[in-house]
Amino acid sequence: MNFFERYLSLWVALCIVAGVVLGHLLPGPFAAIAGAEIARVNLPVAGLVWLMIIPMLLKIDFGALGEVRGHWRGVGVTLFINWAVKPFSMALLGSIFIGHLFAPSLPAAQIPSYIAGLILLAAAPCTAMVFVWSSLCEGEPHYTLSQVALNDVIMVFAFAPLVGLLLGVASITVPWATLLMSVVLYIVVPVIVAQLWRRALLGNGPAALQRTLNALQPVSLVALLTTLVMLFGFQGEQIVAQPLVIVLLTVPILIQVYLNAGLAYWLSRRFGVAWCVAAPAALIGASNFFELAVAAAISLFGLNSGAALATVVGVLVEVPVMLSVVHLVKASRGWYESGATASATVKETARP
Repeated sequence: MNFFERYLSLWVALCIVAGVVLGHLLPGPFAAIAGAEIARVNLPVAGLVWLMIIPMLLKIDFGALGEVRGHWRGVGVTLFINWAVKPFSMALLGSIFIGHLFAPSLPAAQIPSYIAGLILLAAAPCTAMVFVWSSLCEGEPHYTLSQVALNDVIMVFAFAPLVGLLLGVASITVPWATLLMSVVLYIVVPVIVAQLWRRALLGNGPAALQRTLNALQPVSLVALLTTLVMLFGFQGEQIVAQPLVIVLLTVPILIQVYLNAGLAYWLSRRFGVAWCVAAPAALIGASNFFELAVAAAISLFGLNSGAALATVVGVLVEVPVMLSVVHLVKASRGWYESGATASATVKETARP
C-alpha cells in the first residue's frame, strides 16, 4: 500500500468535514451541481462513479463469466441477505430505534415517515458502488458483475411488492425512470466502454492492461473522495440544521449494515465460499441503491418528508461505512480462509 492508500481513513474523515463545511458556506454552487441530474440520477456523481468502477470492469473477461456457476453458494447467500433479511431487519430496527427508543427526541409527526424511508433504503440493493467496494477488497469481478445484474433483474419485479408489504401501501409508485437510467448509466454503458477499452489494451499485450489498471488506481480513489465531498456538500445545510435527527437516523442504518454484512460473511464461511467471493458478497448484502430509494421516497412522501431525509442519511453513511466493511473483511481474511477451508473439507468428506 502506498502512502495515500495507507491513510485512506484519514482522507475520508477530512473529506466529510470539508464537504459539510463547504456545503454550508457555499450552498449555491453545491445546489447547482446537485441540480445537474436526469431522473434523480446526478450526472457529476455518475461521472465520478465511472472513474471508480472502470478499473474493476476492465478486469472482466466475458469469456470467463460461465465460471460464476462455481460460485453458486456465494450467489445464494447474497440473494438471501438482500431479499429475505435486509428489508425486514431494517423494518424491525427502524421500529425499535426510531419508533420507540429515539421517539421522544424526534418530531412525532415524522416518525412513520422516517421508518418508511429506512425501509425504502434497505429494499433497494446496491448496483454501481458495489464494483468499487469489490475492487478495494480484491473481490472476484465476474461474480460481482453477475450478482449486480441478477439483483437489478429481481429489483424490477420485487421492489414494489416488497415495499408495499412492509409499508402497508397497496399501490407503490416505482420510479422507473430512475431505475432504468441508473442501470444504463452505471452498468450497461460502463461495461460496454470497459470491454472495448480492454480489447484495445490487450491488442498490445497483457502488460498494457496492467499498466492502465495501475494508472487508474489512484484516479479511482481520488474520484471516491471527491464523491464523498460532494455528497456531504449537497446536504451541508441539512446536517448543520438537524444534527440530532441525522445522528439518530444513522444508528439503525449502521447496525443494519454491519448486521447484514456480518451475516453474509459468516454464512459464506460456513458454506465454504472462497474469500474472493465472500468479501464482495458481504458488501453487496449490506450496501444500498440510494438513488432509487431517494426517488421512491420523494415520489411517495414528498421532497421535504422525513422519508426523503432518512434516505439521504443513507447516502451520507454509505461511503464511510462501506469503506470500514472493506477494511474488516480484508483484515479478517486469514480467519475466514481457515474456517472456509475446514467447512469445504467437511462437506467433501461427507459426500457418499
